[in-house]
Amino acid sequence: MVLASPNAIPTSSSTSVAEVIARQKLAKREAQYASEVRRLIDAGRDTMRACGTTSSPRVADIVAAAGLSNDAFYRHFPSKEALVTAIIEDGASRLGGYLAHQMEKESSPFGRVRAWVHGVMSQAADDDIAATTRAVLWNGAGISDGLGSHRPSHAAALAQLLRDPLAELGSDDPNADAALAAHATIGVLSDCLGQGIRPTRAQIDHIVEFCVAAIAPRPRSRPPSTST
Repeated sequence: MVLASPNAIPTSSSTSVAEVIARQKLAKREAQYASEVRRLIDAGRDTMRACGTTSSPRVADIVAAAGLSNDAFYRHFPSKEALVTAIIEDGASRLGGYLAHQMEKESSPFGRVRAWVHGVMSQAADDDIAATTRAVLWNGAGISDGLGSHRPSHAAALAQLLRDPLAELGSDDPNADAALAAHATIGVLSDCLGQGIRPTRAQIDHIVEFCVAAIAPRPRSRPPSTST
């Protein structure tokens, strides 16, 4: 076998082999980093839940629970506040996926709205989920003002799930009505979490009825007539 000289110009085949090997290395590193981030998010959420709203876990506590090092933590997050933000965003993303799944089970637009409201309010109806959410938001209060500061962006994403069923129910402006319904529902959720209140089924059903009643087609206003 004849080996090319170190000074020889690489052929297209040798270049492609190098690229393949590089991509394989990058893929392994990407998978490793994704696993580390997931472990840190899960460990951060769990340690915050354990501490509740009376103390905040240290980075050392979080990396110990994740089975990682400080170097691994700071490779992905510049601060604990950045991790808290990631935990909140991860929770909102999971909630959106859960709501979409629950809504897919319903055949009617009213049923999908009801599934959406029940899914959102389940964050306060389940004691363990409520305690976890409350603890995470308490840790994030100094950087995000709790649920309130995250409500606009997260509510907007969750509201998109309501747009189509509200349009089917006859909304004249499904985007605006979905946004209003989302803000109202998440506002009630925020109150329940803050006060440690577990909403009843009757209260949740009332929110559903309110959201549906509010989007009934409205008569368009007419300009005042002028007499000559």
